[in-house]
Amino acid sequence: MHELAADLALIGLGANLGDAPATLRAAVRELDRLPRTGLRAVSGLWRSAPLDASGPDYCNAVAELRTGLSAETLLDHLLRLELRHGRRRPPGVRHAPRTLDLDLLCLGRLHRQGPRLSLPHPRMHERAFVLAPLQEIHPDWRLPDGEPIAQALLRLRLAGQQLQRVGPLLASAL
Repeated sequence: MHELAADLALIGLGANLGDAPATLRAAVRELDRLPRTGLRAVSGLWRSAPLDASGPDYCNAVAELRTGLSAETLLDHLLRLELRHGRRRPPGVRHAPRTLDLDLLCLGRLHRQGPRLSLPHPRMHERAFVLAPLQEIHPDWRLPDGEPIAQALLRLRLAGQQLQRVGPLLASAL
C-alpha cells in the first residue's frame, strides 16, 4: 500500500440527496477548518450509480488532510459534520441515500480493526467511486495486497462499476 505520513488522512466524501456538489464543497471547507487540521489536496468531482443500493446517482470525491487529531477524534468530527448536513441513519438500513457521507479511509500507516473504526477502510478496494478520486491525488497508490490503483480501477470497471468525472470540486487549486 502507498505509505502516508503519520499525520495525513484520506477522507472519502459522497452524497446523493439535495444539492450534492454544493454539500461536498461545503464539507471540504469545513474539513479544512477542523482543529489542528488543514486541507492538502482534493480530487475532482465524480458521479456514480449507487453500489448495492437504489436512489439517485452519487457525487464523490477524496480529500487529503494534514491532522494532529487521533483517528477516533477525527471520526467524531466527521460524524458531527454528517449530522450538521442532515445525515440520517435509519435503523437496519445499509446504504440508504444520504445528504453527506464522510469515510475515514486512511490515517498515516495506522492499521486497526474494530467495531467503530477499521483502518485502512476495509472496503475501499471494492469501490471505484473511492479509487478514481484517490488516483487523482495519489496516482501511484497501491492497495494493501500490492495491486496498483490503476489495475484495481480497471478490475472494478470491468465488473460493472461505472463512474464519470464531472469536473473540479473546488473552483481553485490548492
